[in-house]
Amino acid sequence: MSGLNTAPPEASTGAAGENCPLEIRDRIVRTIYREAEAIAARAVRRDRPCGSWEDKVDDLLTSRLLGFPLMFLLLGAAFWVTLVGANYPSQLLAKALFWGEGRLAELLTWLGAPSWLHGLLVTGVYRTVAWVVAVMLPPMAIFFTVFALLEDLGYLPRVAFNIDPLFKMAGTQGKQALTMSMGFGCNAAGVMACRIIESPREKLIAMLTNVFVPCNGRFPTLIALASISAGPAAGPFAATFTVAGLVLVGMLVTLLASWLLSRTILRGEPATFILELPPLRPPQPVRVLVRSLLDRTLFVLARAVTVAAPAGALIWLLAGTSLEGQSLLTRGAGLLDPLGRAMGMDGFILLAFILGLPANEIVLPILLMGYLSTGTLVEVESLAALQNILVGEHGWTWLTALCTMLFSLLHFPCGTTLLVIHRETGSIKWAVLGALIPLAAGCLACLAVARAVRALGLL
Repeated sequence: MSGLNTAPPEASTGAAGENCPLEIRDRIVRTIYREAEAIAARAVRRDRPCGSWEDKVDDLLTSRLLGFPLMFLLLGAAFWVTLVGANYPSQLLAKALFWGEGRLAELLTWLGAPSWLHGLLVTGVYRTVAWVVAVMLPPMAIFFTVFALLEDLGYLPRVAFNIDPLFKMAGTQGKQALTMSMGFGCNAAGVMACRIIESPREKLIAMLTNVFVPCNGRFPTLIALASISAGPAAGPFAATFTVAGLVLVGMLVTLLASWLLSRTILRGEPATFILELPPLRPPQPVRVLVRSLLDRTLFVLARAVTVAAPAGALIWLLAGTSLEGQSLLTRGAGLLDPLGRAMGMDGFILLAFILGLPANEIVLPILLMGYLSTGTLVEVESLAALQNILVGEHGWTWLTALCTMLFSLLHFPCGTTLLVIHRETGSIKWAVLGALIPLAAGCLACLAVARAVRALGLL
């Protein structure tokens, strides 16, 4: 029989007896594990000696001193591979899809379709869907594959082991670390991953807080704005540290929000969580690739496209419909401008986030469409051109960029994620709270930062 690798007694965060005090439950679990270890010592034959390299690797991955640095290093490498590796495929996919846009336009012209139908289908629906696919598919496919490899390797239970004490202090459990990690690829997938949590209360906490880690739909906006705010002189390292800092802020907000929920609307003791660490094993690349692409990537992408198509039509209608010489898009931005200024942004930025509800990928294009008054989604050719539009033409400051990144990090999830929350819980109540809780967090954070910066005279 192969070696049995289990968590030590102090790793457990619960035990049988839901009504038992937490200390008694922990004591029961320790007793159970001591007895299990004694039985295993008498009955289990190890194929590898104690103190082998596998045990040493496991000791490093779960070490109190090196466990967290190694965890951040591996997750950082996963982010880096995703962001760098997805750049070129996204460009190729965008070129192919926008080539298809030209063919669709030619087909409608040949069929004699009216101009309004051409605009609605081509520059509205098709272009929005094309952008969502081009931006989402490559990074999602790469990240889900890397994540699945770490999962198949047996590393993710070690992540849960390391973070479990923090989530235990927040009133939840270490399995939320796994669902939080899935949220980096897609918050909708992170919400679906909450099925691994047995406690209904803690499952709801994990679902409602998953949005605080940035998904691949928000990473392009965060990276672009970080590069602009850092400036060309600072180089790419400043932008990298800015994004990494935002990710860390998101993780801290996840813990804080979990703590607040567990002491307000979702009060209760942490449920049973006995974590057994499976042995590290070499992953099976073919099986991992098929599972990550079919079960996760294509499923989430299909939902995103379903939501993005009608959103593209709505954006086109708002930008193309005028009232007293102004488009509805511009008038809506004017109504939101006082609140936007108080939050360190402006009305166009807030409106872009509202209209970007179906898919986070289209927030920045909608903002540029409003600024440039083009009536359709636009894309700039370089970060220098984007900086000229935002800073040179519309007066962005470092505070504007910071508050926009902060709001992008904390605001409500995309429509796909909200639909998944509704489907997983079977209640519209939790889907509404899934939008209102992060919206309140984003608004309060931006109001506090903007007021502090202005009060201190830093701007």
